[in-house]
Amino acid sequence: MSICTARGFKATGAAVGIKGGGRLDAALVVSDHPVNCAAVFTQNKAPAAPVQLSKQHLSETQGVVKAVLLTSGNANAATGEPGLNAARTLTEAVATSLSCASDEVLLCQTGLIGIPFPLDSALDGVGGLASSLGSSESDGELAAKAIMTTDTFAKQVVIEGDGFVIGGMAKGAAMLEPDMATMLAVLSTDAELTPSEIKNALVGAVASSFNSLVVDGATSTNDTVIVLASGTAGRVDLESFEDALAKACVKLAEDMAVDAEGATKAVRITVSGAATDEEAHQGARKVANSLLVKCSLNGEDPYWGRVLSEIATAKIACDPSSLSISYGGTQVSFGGVAVAHDEATVAAHMAERWISIEIDLGLGTGVGSILTTDLGHGYIDENRTTS
Repeated sequence: MSICTARGFKATGAAVGIKGGGRLDAALVVSDHPVNCAAVFTQNKAPAAPVQLSKQHLSETQGVVKAVLLTSGNANAATGEPGLNAARTLTEAVATSLSCASDEVLLCQTGLIGIPFPLDSALDGVGGLASSLGSSESDGELAAKAIMTTDTFAKQVVIEGDGFVIGGMAKGAAMLEPDMATMLAVLSTDAELTPSEIKNALVGAVASSFNSLVVDGATSTNDTVIVLASGTAGRVDLESFEDALAKACVKLAEDMAVDAEGATKAVRITVSGAATDEEAHQGARKVANSLLVKCSLNGEDPYWGRVLSEIATAKIACDPSSLSISYGGTQVSFGGVAVAHDEATVAAHMAERWISIEIDLGLGTGVGSILTTDLGHGYIDENRTTS
């Protein structure tokens, strides 16, 4: 199960000197030949050097890519022209090692913001990554491990489609908020697709996965999701591919929720009965961002009053007289007041790793859900100093 599962791709991971101490900090994903590609990037108004450069490269090649270089330990963000020069030098080193054009190499970087990128330490190692490329599951796993920062496990996925395969890897454990944030993901497929077909599928997949994930409300400078299509499986049904890509992205987003810094609970908040799907998502996001709700989740306390307060202050149509709140499918409130329920059943659900909160506004057919987490002491411990 790795980025190499789809035919036509190789990968590797190595320590190149960014983190120091011999820790893995660089990954390379390479296609057997230049392939069609699409990507989505952070909405942050201060995009990092790798985001700026990758956008430029995709524009220059019109969506044709040979390789993706990913480094961890330094975001190369807020580093000015020296940061851009470092990014260019890294992609040129990879291009030289692969005998391809430098604009056929995309770059993803993650780590500390505002720290000059240690180009002198990393350049030789990056230039040598191509010599260790392989297509085995272990090669893909090595790449997935190399992009981790505060992650505690490598995040990988494989989805078998109708005549095609999607493999992927991602990193992300904090600064996660809709519009993506400090998360990187690269997915490969052997389906034959045009860049525009990939982009359309990717936009939809990201909307239901990474952009529906809230951990701490922070949006990073570096987040990037890239899809590479080798075409070795031939043309495929577009709807089937879109469904498979969405499943792959949801799986990676769920792994991020489970691995969020300091979290003890992964939570799916679903709002139904809204006036529109958009309002349902807005309402779910409002609840997901509530620190009070997150604290209740950490304490395994089904404090529905906090959920009611948050949904009722969202800028959406809401009438408390028709509003229902449930935990794990057990209704605890209706019409703005408590209802009799099996407290033991709810308590057992709150003790689980995955928790679900269902809110029915009773007004329309709109439905939307958001992934989030509780707020644990470990989050503060991890982020009270520069990390």
